[in-house]
Amino acid sequence: MNTAQLSIATLIGLITGGSPGIAHGQTPTAATPAAQTAAPGTRPVPPTRDPNTPGYVTAKELPDGAVPPADADGNFIIGPTHNPAPELAVQEGVPQGTVYNFTMSSADSKIYPGIAREAGTFGTVDPTNPAKLVVTTSHPAPYTRRLAVYVPKQYVAGTPAPFIVGADGPDQLLFTALDNLIAQKRVPVMIAISIGNGSGDAQGSQRGLEYDTMSGLYAEFVETEVVPLVERQCHVTLTKDPDGRATMGGSSGGSAALIMAWYHPERYHRVLTYSGTYVNQQWPPSVETPHGAWDFHERLIPNSPVKPIRIWMEVGDRDLLNPNVMRDNMHDWVVANENMAKVLAAKGYHYQFVFARNAGHSDRNVKQQTLPEALEWLWKGYPTEGAKSAR
Repeated sequence: MNTAQLSIATLIGLITGGSPGIAHGQTPTAATPAAQTAAPGTRPVPPTRDPNTPGYVTAKELPDGAVPPADADGNFIIGPTHNPAPELAVQEGVPQGTVYNFTMSSADSKIYPGIAREAGTFGTVDPTNPAKLVVTTSHPAPYTRRLAVYVPKQYVAGTPAPFIVGADGPDQLLFTALDNLIAQKRVPVMIAISIGNGSGDAQGSQRGLEYDTMSGLYAEFVETEVVPLVERQCHVTLTKDPDGRATMGGSSGGSAALIMAWYHPERYHRVLTYSGTYVNQQWPPSVETPHGAWDFHERLIPNSPVKPIRIWMEVGDRDLLNPNVMRDNMHDWVVANENMAKVLAAKGYHYQFVFARNAGHSDRNVKQQTLPEALEWLWKGYPTEGAKSAR
């Protein structure tokens, strides 16, 4: 992979939320709103869940080491062995794309000027509402984020190209996979925009604000501040066709990927998530979505007309369960993703759901095993011979 370094302090704003680590689903306990509890040093060890638990979706168990077919919808169980897919290794003779790296400052963003939660603090559960976390130690703060843009060797300048937007970047695994998948004509000649978060994690952080907020704001940030910058600095043209636009991420980055498409289906039709944080982690709270991303499977998807979204999802058998002080029965990542599969099936969505045995939260081994197949499934129905014509 060739790396072109571009030093520029551009806007890639913050949506005031959390960073990619611990706070991907908070669980409340009673405490006074004013007092702030110290952030726990370690998360509790989650139990190992059985994919055949009553109430979980019925899924097809695959032979150990296998991944689902790239042309099949539905629910699958993989593991316990997770060997890296060959497409994640650099292959001799395969054209390698160029990666452009940017450094971006909050001072340049009109949407995300920046926030942070004080170190060593978290929040307390509202004594009148166990589903609400009170955070008093979040305040304005600057940030710098990284942005990495992958442009495949096969891209033809001036051609509107399909693209995928990834959270918590840079994502070298994605770039290597695209080199090989594009060369094998299993995915279109696409550009990948891998956006670093604005720092921190969960409620009160910049990352949390960006990724856990149930609104179209992060998608608008990408559209108005990131896309024009990428086109200008990398000399590419990005398609406006929503069928040629995808989002992806893990944990809160995964819920952010779906949030982008849900609130802006006129811009994004394809979503890929690992250990999606479809739990109650939004902060500040919202009257419209009081349970944050848990509302996706609790009422938004069941009660809304079907949207033109295709979604690939994964969860691990040891994924997060009550990783913080909240105890509102809305902080179980396995149940959240199982519920997502259930409601997506009931509404007739095109989706593929993978339950991974011997896997933790946003498990890197699972990603190394499944990412090529996930990307191929995600882009089914889109031409692979070069970029699609603009609409």
